[in-house]
Amino acid sequence: MSQPSTSRHLRWSLLALPVAGALALAGCSGSSDGGGSSTDDPEATGFSIMVAAANDADDYYEQLANKYTEETGVEIEVITYPSDAYNTQVTTQLQAGNAADAMILSPGTGQPISVISLAEAGFLEPLDDTSASILPVGSEAQFQIDGDTFAQPTSLTPVGMVFNVTAAEEAGIDYPESYDDLLEACTSARDAGKTFTVLAGGIPFNTGLFSQLISATRVYAETPDWNEQRAAGDVTFADSGWRDVLEDIVEMNESGCFQDGAAGGTFDNITAGLGGGTALTAAVPGSAAASISSATGSDLNVQAFPPASGQEAFTLTGANYAWGVNASSEDAVKASAQAFLDWAAQPENAQYFAEISGAVPITGIDTETLLPSYAPIGELLSSGAYTGIPNAAWPNAAVYDALGTGVQGLLTGQTTIDQVLDNMDAAWDQ
Repeated sequence: MSQPSTSRHLRWSLLALPVAGALALAGCSGSSDGGGSSTDDPEATGFSIMVAAANDADDYYEQLANKYTEETGVEIEVITYPSDAYNTQVTTQLQAGNAADAMILSPGTGQPISVISLAEAGFLEPLDDTSASILPVGSEAQFQIDGDTFAQPTSLTPVGMVFNVTAAEEAGIDYPESYDDLLEACTSARDAGKTFTVLAGGIPFNTGLFSQLISATRVYAETPDWNEQRAAGDVTFADSGWRDVLEDIVEMNESGCFQDGAAGGTFDNITAGLGGGTALTAAVPGSAAASISSATGSDLNVQAFPPASGQEAFTLTGANYAWGVNASSEDAVKASAQAFLDWAAQPENAQYFAEISGAVPITGIDTETLLPSYAPIGELLSSGAYTGIPNAAWPNAAVYDALGTGVQGLLTGQTTIDQVLDNMDAAWDQ
């Protein structure tokens, strides 16, 4: 694999999370007539799916679709696009009536392409009981309205501190067990000519994701229903563990935990830092561990953010991607798309997708079948010591934007913790 191809693939792997950002689309769309429908068997009708991918060769959505075509003969047009402005384009195409027959969306309400927001606008087709049966327990409100299910999760995607074991061994550093140990590791990494954490500080999606990872122990481990309490007005960002989250980020910045110039960091810095071994960790989707290991030969795994004194280890994972079906497509096309989703929900196909995408099967967490890179958090996942991606249940995209841009301001010293928290509360209440 040539270096330009490797870098491009790794960069896109870091973007592979709805909370991590938007995906770009050119102006084309799927065929609403199904591309070869069968009046005798609606489920044999061809259809189109809109997804994001680095390139055709590496696209796991296309691999899954090809496997389905091989088994059933149903043609699926997979429309792949690079990531840059997918949120805007998906909503624009749905409004114009020329979107693909199916597409990858974000659960909940926290983003422009969130399932509930689009379903309430009438853009999504209700799905069947099979789709409803694989919703993670407790996540139903992110996929359902009045008992109807409007999207099917693709997999579980753990988010953590992706840890370059090879680079850490070179520096003589073990992954820290506590937050205090982390601060010491930051100094040791600097002494060894490395950075403990590489941060895309110039990209709100990554600063927001990093903040949410820390919130697993600082907020949700102790108060699993924090989002519900915030919705009821019983708590605020300003008077909760979210203050601890931001204080940790400020302290890490002042302690030299991030690379020089982190406030302007990009995903390319993460790719270069983790892939090149100049950084030991990054807060990114866990699938990045497998892709970087494959591309570089280094040993990487996924770790939980170290708990503070008196806290237990807790991590972050959720059904961060979901298949949605375009309500405006023809009935035969929608029936065929549902048949594909039913097939994808079968345990062996869910396992296959997890393996090729670097995720965890949506049909259940089994430490025996987890990818090796998830071994450090395997017990946390199997025991349920994790929370879903917090912003999936936030009422609008402005809250997450206030978090991501707010952390940028903390890195540059242009804003304060109080201002960030107040802005998040104001965005929630708008």
